[in-house]
This record gives sequence, structure tokens and C-alpha cells, in this order.
Amino acid sequence: MESSQEYKKVINFNQYKALTFDCYGTLIDWENGILGALKPLLLAHNTNLDDDQILENFADFESELEKGYYIKYREVLKRVVKKFGEKFGFEPTAKELNSLPDSIQHWLPFTDTVEALKTLKQKFQLVIISNVDDDLFAFSAKHLEVEFDQIITAEQAKSYKPSLNNFRLAIEKIDLPLEQILHVAASVYHDIVTAKSLGLSTVWVNRRTDSQGVNITKSAVSQPDLEMPDLKTLAAMISQKQS
Repeated sequence: MESSQEYKKVINFNQYKALTFDCYGTLIDWENGILGALKPLLLAHNTNLDDDQILENFADFESELEKGYYIKYREVLKRVVKKFGEKFGFEPTAKELNSLPDSIQHWLPFTDTVEALKTLKQKFQLVIISNVDDDLFAFSAKHLEVEFDQIITAEQAKSYKPSLNNFRLAIEKIDLPLEQILHVAASVYHDIVTAKSLGLSTVWVNRRTDSQGVNITKSAVSQPDLEMPDLKTLAAMISQKQS
């Protein structure tokens, strides 16, 4: 599990010109998206797993597949489905292999996401750094309802976070001093550790503060500059500091 220690460092939001965001798990509710695709598929093959078991297996399979040579995220998700079949003794059909990546177009933002992004857009450049393909993120962009100043995907970087490469590409495209960039993410493993190692300030959006269950991302420990339970709280805090 990722650390849930609360951090209360003083952070001066006036110094930042760009906010960079992880997308899935931070802006988009990917756990419900994943479960919505995988639960009926597994049940169709007489595999009855609870939500935590599905998410835990997904996290293990995805992390393994994102290491080594780069393959597109659509292929990662197809191979995740294949690995479920290998582990639980069934052979997914071609349609079932595509069902998980095809479901991304239906994954919705958390209830606080869109309003918070619209508020933050009034003051900051907004940037996406996401482990996804360009065409798959395009579906999610429609749900997020704001125009991002930069979108950096794994497809562009040809690597997956927590690789340094993804963040270096983002920093290059943003073209601002590091001290003017604040990275906001739900995964310590994929985002906070690497962003901090490059000298970026970080906000950990710990949406599991009041919930139990497995964390879908791999375990990691790092100290963000700020911990928030959601984006609504972050946006409200920034607005209060600016008033």
C-alpha cells in the first residue's frame, strides 16, 4: 500500500505557472472503468473475483507489461486480459481482448474533476502526463471539458511512468523553470517518486483517505509537498490563497 501519512508543508501556489496531472486515477475514475470492463468478462468465463482481487491482478499485470521494450497502451490492456485468461484458465476471444481498451471511451471523471479543472484553468497552464495512447486519451479529453496546454502520453515518450523519460519530455515541452511546475497525481509509484527525483513539487491526491481496499498502483514511498483527498479541495485551497 502507498503511504497515507498526511503532509502539511507550506506551499506557495503563486510560484507556479503550470500544473501537470496524471489522468487515470487522478482525473478519471479508472478503477470503476476497469471493473466495468473486466467483471462481466470474467463472469462470462465462470471466474468470480471480488473487486480487490481484480484490481490487484490488474496492477500486477499492467506493471509487468509496461517494463522493458515499449508497446502501445492498447496492446498493454489486451495483454492484461490475456494474462487474466492464463491465470484463471480461459481463452479470451478477440472481442474480449479488445474490450478493456475499448472501454476507456466510457470511463468517466471523478465527480469533482471537471469543476476543479475549470477553476484551476483560470490561473495555470494545465498539462497531462499520462500512461496512455494519444487516441485513447482523446476519448477522455472530451469528458474532462477543458483545453489542456500540453498533452504528453506514453505513446509520445515511448515509455511508461515511472520512467524519467516521460517527465523530461513534459518539462521540455512546458519550457518553464522546474520551480514553476507543480505535479498532481494519485500514484506515488508512477508519479510522485519520479517527479520529486527531478526536482518538481508534488501534490498527492489520495482519494483513498476514507476507503478500504487494495491500491491499484504498485507500492512506493515518497514525501509529496502536499496531500489532498481530491481535486475539489486543492482547487478550493488555491482559490483561498489567491483571494
